[in-house]
Amino acid sequence: YYGLGTCRVALLFLITSILQCQLVCPGTQNGLSSTGSQENQYNLIRDRYDGCEIVMGNLEITQIESNWDFSFLKTIREVTGYVLIAMNHFQDIPLGQLRVIRGNNLYERQFALSVLFNYPKDGFNGLRQLGLPNLTGILISFYKNSILFMLKLIQWRERLVLKKKRLYCHILFQFMVIIIGPCHRSCGGYCWGPNESQCQILTKTVCAPQCNGRCFGTSPRDCCHSECAAGCQGPLDVDCFACRHFNDSGSCVRQCPQNLIYNKQMFQMEPNPNAKYQYGSICVSQCPTHFVVDGSSCVSVCPPDKMEVERGGQRQCELCSGLCPKVCEGTGAEHRQTEFWGNDFKNIPPLEAKKLEIFQTVREITDILNIQSWPQELDDLSVFSSLTTIQGRSLFKRFSLMVMRIPSLTSLGLRSLREISDGSVYISQNKNLCYHDTVNWTQLFRGNRVRVNNINNNKPRDACGEAYTHIHILFILMFVPLSVTRTVTSVFFTQVCSCSWRRPCM
Repeated sequence: YYGLGTCRVALLFLITSILQCQLVCPGTQNGLSSTGSQENQYNLIRDRYDGCEIVMGNLEITQIESNWDFSFLKTIREVTGYVLIAMNHFQDIPLGQLRVIRGNNLYERQFALSVLFNYPKDGFNGLRQLGLPNLTGILISFYKNSILFMLKLIQWRERLVLKKKRLYCHILFQFMVIIIGPCHRSCGGYCWGPNESQCQILTKTVCAPQCNGRCFGTSPRDCCHSECAAGCQGPLDVDCFACRHFNDSGSCVRQCPQNLIYNKQMFQMEPNPNAKYQYGSICVSQCPTHFVVDGSSCVSVCPPDKMEVERGGQRQCELCSGLCPKVCEGTGAEHRQTEFWGNDFKNIPPLEAKKLEIFQTVREITDILNIQSWPQELDDLSVFSSLTTIQGRSLFKRFSLMVMRIPSLTSLGLRSLREISDGSVYISQNKNLCYHDTVNWTQLFRGNRVRVNNINNNKPRDACGEAYTHIHILFILMFVPLSVTRTVTSVFFTQVCSCSWRRPCM
């Protein structure tokens, strides 16, 4: 008995250690948009999801026209947002370990799983099978996938979950189904493909009436723990395939360990030394660098009555003592309704460059700064001269600062920028832009995430030589008396000189 107990403790420790090391990666919110070539599109997806287990956001695989190697997706077990597979020509997508699509964000505000237009206009390539044997979903859409088959052999009631006492069910099918043979005889009639390994795992419709949720067998004793989602391999809270609420070092719990605990002897609340923060569906001991602590949660933005402050290297939300600093909502894809050059059809006049001066008071951007169009009369971005921080809490194709295809730009002019909390820099195809290579971008980055910048196809450095000779560098010399017993008076002396990368200042 002692040996068996020791083995069980060791097994639980092993499971806990493995789950503590699970790799979380940020998702995307690009929809059907694309940047760069096919190779660049594929590389961005691979760099983001290689080794990933939990996608914090949306998993979008779009506009891949060749059968690239997507084996790196095999490790993904959970997606907190939606899954979008659209406009691809490959035959299979290896998401066999995916168990939960939480649908915290929905594609087109409706669907947690969308599979759209995955076939070429001519030829025989195209998505043939999904291969999601372990999936549990909420809202599902399949639209115009002419070669996709086996969908009619899936028990879709298994994919639906109970949310806030309402059963959300919205399944849209519009495709040509080609059934290529039945399921394997061991699958019991339900499968994701023709092979034995592609049987659909049933964890809901086969359960005994005594089970309130999922199960791992047909017996009344085979019920999953109440905190399990998507099934389990045993009755305990550490046996869950995924957690209904939160994963605390391998155990599924209703809430993470709180900041304060009740002392029964002293009849008072005391700090909890084992407190953790809620980060998506995970309990973490410290929030990611680009998130903010609000009570016991990691949040992307503080509520209206609080402001961001930094305490001990960690951003926190604190109640404002008076009026809170003004926070403005940025624009996204669904808000781009006007154009710089105007819109005659909608009677929208061209944007006046002077109106952009309203951005001179902006100090922080929580998500991204993405500039792809700019007034011709402005040769820099100095309207953002007060901008100190780009936090990059949600990224566009792994980038948080993007400046592209602006022919009028000769310099960036982001003179106050001190920090890029997350995300990389994309500055490309600005034919007159100089000074982009005089910035130490690495010094601006915060955290340990590897950044891969894309700064190219701007004005060549040799061609910028004339411009660089006009750099003005300010030297500040401070003279301090040697004797500390005398009154100290700082004397500042400034010297301004012209220099260039060819001729250093003397």
